[in-house]
Amino acid sequence: MNKWIVAITVMLPTLIEIIDMSVVNVSLDHIRGSLSAGIDESTWSITMYLVSNAIIIPITGWLSRFFGRKLYLNFSIALFTASSLMCGLAWNIQSLIVFRVFQGIGGGALQPISQSILLETFPPRQHGVAMAFFGTGIMFGPIIGPMLGGWITDNWSWHWIFFINIPIGIISMIMTTIVIRDPRYMKKVKMKMDYYGLILIALGLGCLQILLDQGQREDWFSSPMITWLTIISAVSLLLFPVVEFYTKEPVIDLKVFRSIPFSTGNLIMFFAFFNLFGSIVLLPIYLQTLMGYTATLAGLVLGPGGFASIIALTIAGRLVTRVNPKGLLTFGLLTCALSTYLMSRFSLTADFATVMWPRIVLGLGMGFIFIPLTNLTLSAIRKEEMGNATALFNLIRNLGGSFGVAFVSTVLARKAQLHQSDLVGNLTPFDIPYQISVEKLKAFLHYRGFVDGLAQTGANETIYKDLIRQATMISFNDTFLLLSLILVLTVPLVLLLRRPDHREPIGPVQ
Repeated sequence: MNKWIVAITVMLPTLIEIIDMSVVNVSLDHIRGSLSAGIDESTWSITMYLVSNAIIIPITGWLSRFFGRKLYLNFSIALFTASSLMCGLAWNIQSLIVFRVFQGIGGGALQPISQSILLETFPPRQHGVAMAFFGTGIMFGPIIGPMLGGWITDNWSWHWIFFINIPIGIISMIMTTIVIRDPRYMKKVKMKMDYYGLILIALGLGCLQILLDQGQREDWFSSPMITWLTIISAVSLLLFPVVEFYTKEPVIDLKVFRSIPFSTGNLIMFFAFFNLFGSIVLLPIYLQTLMGYTATLAGLVLGPGGFASIIALTIAGRLVTRVNPKGLLTFGLLTCALSTYLMSRFSLTADFATVMWPRIVLGLGMGFIFIPLTNLTLSAIRKEEMGNATALFNLIRNLGGSFGVAFVSTVLARKAQLHQSDLVGNLTPFDIPYQISVEKLKAFLHYRGFVDGLAQTGANETIYKDLIRQATMISFNDTFLLLSLILVLTVPLVLLLRRPDHREPIGPVQ
């Protein structure tokens, strides 16, 4: 079977699954109003999708062997498609959350299975091209998701963000049935069910995802719920490797982490997506809360960076087997670190170009990280272990994003409080600039018809609002700078990676 037909077959359902991770965010207000739900209730429809996704991803390799990969892939697409239909038909917020859980269970397997099939189908010298194709889907989904979700919601209704998956899912199942073939080592194998491993990984990752998603909203450990989730997650994830070590057929084969390049590559991927997700969450918040951008304008700032990623992926895919991928990876990491450093220089007077270009730089950097890092991390893995390895690789990538979002949300809030407290110290009746500003504002408000008492109150409130904006701006600068420093510290880890042997002479890729 032609390798490009196989690539399109596995990437089609993967793309709609990635889009569905972000498409609901922009439709949340419409969903909340339609189903008469509160803000906290409605956000659980996003959280529970991520939870079920996180639980399924690492056990995808085991499930593929247990059921047979082709059968399990078709089942996952069918479950994702059917649950998308039920999400669109949801009659209240509770039913939507339940169907989103099933949608996450169906969608969780699609990324790791697609990646493993691509790496098996393409010869080693073309792994860069294969991962460029896969990476384009990974990067394109978060770009198109919010724009597509907003357009569908505004022009049709929020139900159609789910209904649109149905024809694509049906086409994907037909193509998978015709095109995909299981190699001998991926056919159904009789295995004993690892109940303890399944329970521990589900509890550990499920609780971890919830506490990362809800932690800042609940003020972290001041909340008994977050405290208990942390305890359950920590105990489960600490017990899991111990239980798996003594299990004959473990649900996740952790022995793959004995490979130094694989372990190091996963660590770098964690911090790369920590930086990516942290920065692309902060950027629209900065634009909309401090700069007065609409959602559409904020999307125009983010969009070019996504297309820059696709261009960089294409270039990196052709270079990765011709030059040392460690050099490409180092360039990508430093470029991403530079982009978040440039974001730390933003101000309340930044123009459109000033905020757009660092996002484009970030997109270019991510393109030069994803392919070389995948190549360096997975090149030494045997085909028989590829399903398990890609599942863990995708899990670490997603966890990096979740930790990044939780980190920036917390640091931003804490730093804003700190800087507000520091700046308030300058607003005293003895501070000359403060006195001058108050008198100018009072004169302006008097001119506008305010009586003396109201003019005094209005002047103080105006100055305090500006102080909060300044404190928040400084906290954005600090948080972006921290992201940049963390990524710079990961660069020395590149030295622990080994260059694959499948080099290719300069020439056109067939």
